[in-house]
Amino acid sequence: MEENEELVDILLTTYNSNKKFLTKQIDSILAQSYKNIRLLISDDKSINFRVLKTLEEYEKKDKRIIVYEQPKNLGYNKNFEFLLKQSKADYIMFCDHDDIWHKDKVKKSLEKLKQECVSLVYCNSTQIDEKDELLKQNYFKYKNIPQIEGKNNHLAISRYAGLGCSQIITKEVKENMLPFKKSVIAHDWLAGFIANELNGISYIKEPLFDYRLHTNNVFGGRSLSQNLSRWKKQSGKSYESFLEYRRFVIDSAYLSGAKMCLDYCKNDKNREFIEKLTKYYKNLKTSKYINFHLIKYFKFLSGKNLFKKMIKEITIFHFPIIAYIGFKKI
Repeated sequence: MEENEELVDILLTTYNSNKKFLTKQIDSILAQSYKNIRLLISDDKSINFRVLKTLEEYEKKDKRIIVYEQPKNLGYNKNFEFLLKQSKADYIMFCDHDDIWHKDKVKKSLEKLKQECVSLVYCNSTQIDEKDELLKQNYFKYKNIPQIEGKNNHLAISRYAGLGCSQIITKEVKENMLPFKKSVIAHDWLAGFIANELNGISYIKEPLFDYRLHTNNVFGGRSLSQNLSRWKKQSGKSYESFLEYRRFVIDSAYLSGAKMCLDYCKNDKNREFIEKLTKYYKNLKTSKYINFHLIKYFKFLSGKNLFKKMIKEITIFHFPIIAYIGFKKI
């Protein structure tokens, strides 16, 4: 490694992980062009003995790997909180157990962070399937990931700033994240919100890793049509079922995210924005056919690279009776 390379901690959580996917991910991290890294792995009480055996073998092979075995199951967020507490580096990256990192992911992410003097950088990715076959070349474009730059940007409050596995954050962001409050629904959204209030955010358009979609993904990586199709199979295709899906999404993602941001907010202007945002979401839940507060949508949820997502959200939020026609056809 270069003498001037600063330490980057990479945080990886596992739980009954697929061995084939896990080894490919770890190998891709160890092969990074940026060498001064530590891979901190926390296994969340896996009952699959092959996971722990694999991790122990890697720990013996490379001194940059540190493995923690949890005595009881913590859950996804708490497991990442545990690793954040173990990290001592000035720069931190989150990692999924089943992706594949391109060899310059750490190097280019850290370079961008320093060049822009920001608190968080997130990058683009490709999307692959269980056989490593390419599904999507540009995840930003496919999922309409918001492109956020600067600080005190409203999009970093109402949406997450990139997938967690695409982010690099500073130690200052980590310190402001800890300890996790009960309202934390996603560590990556929280990291983006806090970075937004510190020195801001930037992004890299180049795909720097392969994001894997497989049968164990619940919602992540799937399209709206795929999520709606899964909901219909479980809950039926009536209009009430569709409205229940709409309420579920507003509650579990939008409202819960706003509450989390409010709990961590240190900026009065952002606090005022979150309070207005919360009222908007609550108003949406009460409407059954049409909601006329369309201007507020553009104030709260519009932004760069979001055109297709905005069309879908506007239809579902403000014209649910029209959105239901599409729901029935899926």
